[in-house]
Amino acid sequence: MLPLYRFSEERSALKKQLSRSVSFDAGVHAVVEEILTAIRQQGDSAVLDYTERFQGVRLSSMKVAPEAIEDAYNSADPEFLAVLEEAYRNIVCFHQHEVEKSFFYEAEGGVLLGQRVSPMEKALLYVPGGKAAYPSSLLMNAAPAQVAGVREIYLTTPCDASGEVSPHILAAARVAGISSVYKLGGAQAIGAFAYGTETLPKVDIITGPGNKYVALAKKQVFGHVSIDSIAGPSEVVVIADESANPEFIVLDMFAQAEHDPDASAVLITPSEALASAVIALAEERLASMLRHEIIGSALKNNGAVVLVRSLDEACEVSDMIAPEHLELHVEHPWDILPNIHHAGAIFMGGYSCETVGDYFAGPNHTLPTNGTARFFSPLSVRDFVRHTSIISYTPKQLLRSGEKIAAFADREGLQAHAEAVRARLRTL
Repeated sequence: MLPLYRFSEERSALKKQLSRSVSFDAGVHAVVEEILTAIRQQGDSAVLDYTERFQGVRLSSMKVAPEAIEDAYNSADPEFLAVLEEAYRNIVCFHQHEVEKSFFYEAEGGVLLGQRVSPMEKALLYVPGGKAAYPSSLLMNAAPAQVAGVREIYLTTPCDASGEVSPHILAAARVAGISSVYKLGGAQAIGAFAYGTETLPKVDIITGPGNKYVALAKKQVFGHVSIDSIAGPSEVVVIADESANPEFIVLDMFAQAEHDPDASAVLITPSEALASAVIALAEERLASMLRHEIIGSALKNNGAVVLVRSLDEACEVSDMIAPEHLELHVEHPWDILPNIHHAGAIFMGGYSCETVGDYFAGPNHTLPTNGTARFFSPLSVRDFVRHTSIISYTPKQLLRSGEKIAAFADREGLQAHAEAVRARLRTL
């Protein structure tokens, strides 16, 4: 089930096994382009038509009634609500540390320069639905938007064939203080809020994971709105030494693999004994998993156990993958942290399992996938703010530097740029 590789001998085969990229086949492109074009041209009617086609219900209202949100909250298991509320406090607390401040400083000649940080006005949070509900995704997307100060936050999630939204998601919305909840999913939801319709607002940013149609729709509307990232299937890399617990590793690999047959789970270790123990235990425990078929497919097609010569080499392999989640099941995890450069989130030690980050610790679980941790970052407050440069030049300083600026413009062949400065110099 879990293929074994020796990195020093099988680099090319390993790279082929673990090759991941953000790509969409022609069929997905055709469907998404059709949907987005229809939404632009027909607005609400197209949204309702595609919702009926894909979600199996003709909606009389696209918005969840406020009393439905209250009912879901009041009917929820009190213990579950307590967990949601504590988790949300943790997530908000973490993101409060990300808040940036505007700054100004005085330069030569009385010039004032600075940068104003201000929140976006409207955000759409997309929460997957359908076969499963993910209130954790709602909390993770809502917290940074709220901490950033976004004035209007909208939430959309697919409804079922009776037009109902998961009560767990509605309860989480109430915990997060979000009242504008919609029953829309898929590419049609992305298009509707990216372009705006007769009744749905055009937003400034769309965040949140979804299926391949949602991911491609987000990619296609980028430019009309900002987006967080183009999310792919989940992935975890575990770097472990001989001190690691094989059961912890197997269950953490299963935890990622159970998301999707395209998910990836990789163990990198210098210990042959540990590698053998993990492979054997994974075979033994697979049948006991409720989602064993999905896990087995993911591990076979996208998983690996990689034998390396040292922990330094393990870090090299991990950086080659640039994983979404990286767990360090080693005796001294802080010692190897400086050798790791590319990962969405790093979990230090055997008791910092990825599940803790998914739900409760505080850092955002919306992370870069498919190797994009090389240049993308986790969802944060920074995604929901704009940075505006502020420039206040004085006549005194323009007199000092204006001819230099005009000469620079001359070199670029931009006459009007140069003359705009010289006209002011003539008045001085």
